[in-house]
Amino acid sequence: MAEFDTIAKHLIHTYPHDFARFSLHQDDVEVLDVIDTEQPTVEAHRTDSLIRVHVGDEEALVHHEFQTTDSTPPMPQRMASYIGRAIGQHGLPIYSSVIYLRPDAGRTDPGHYLQERHGFRVLVQYQVIRLSELDGQRILDGGHVGLLPFVPLMQRPVGVDVEAWLRRCVNRAQEMPMDEPLKANYLADLAILSGLVYNLETIMTIIAEGTMYESSVVQYFTEKGIEQGSRARAIEDLLDVLEIRFGLAASDPLAVRLGAIDDVQRLKQLFRAAIQVPSLEAFRLLLEEAE
Repeated sequence: MAEFDTIAKHLIHTYPHDFARFSLHQDDVEVLDVIDTEQPTVEAHRTDSLIRVHVGDEEALVHHEFQTTDSTPPMPQRMASYIGRAIGQHGLPIYSSVIYLRPDAGRTDPGHYLQERHGFRVLVQYQVIRLSELDGQRILDGGHVGLLPFVPLMQRPVGVDVEAWLRRCVNRAQEMPMDEPLKANYLADLAILSGLVYNLETIMTIIAEGTMYESSVVQYFTEKGIEQGSRARAIEDLLDVLEIRFGLAASDPLAVRLGAIDDVQRLKQLFRAAIQVPSLEAFRLLLEEAE
């Protein structure tokens, strides 16, 4: 998930107006600045940037959280934490959205955290945006430069196949007026995000058609392929040890949780721990403490 967080944060910093207007569903939004967040979270990573805006007659914050998969702990719990911290730190109203990148993610996200216990009611609401349900052509036609790299993940027009849709998105990105080095990075961002739903061969074929930016994208995916191969092996080795020592089933939530870890170095550390711990419960506890 780290590379997608990095891309999203970079695009928000570069094109904050596009993201603020997109989330608030209105054009009458003035961006004041973008605030880097340093909040610790329950999953030990940082929230994405907050955009400070004027909307209507008030100053407010616009917050985006990008997700590729369903969240553990559950997203309502995480969002309640993010939103509460932001309000406490900045003292401003906040408009918060979770943006799910993969088509199968966020299907059960209710868009709120609700606690009702003994007469005490806590309600924290946020907007759930699943890109696969959005009209991609509308975003493409709107000329929102910051959002365009996400458009391949959106719903394509009726009658347009997947390759034709990706080609249309790439062509539009190539038409955007920007310096050549920036254009190369911009197309690389689009290609990387597209990798969530398109295979590498399709992406590279389309990027290579009539563009000078193939090399930077090829380099990224070559390096990423090596990294993913190392990660896949590290996960496999870790799960093998836990299965042999403690009978961990592939369907166990712990196995699913370990399979979502991106950091290869962390996986190697967990592998060494799995060899040494006396029980599966001890391993679970170690994992909890590390997070």
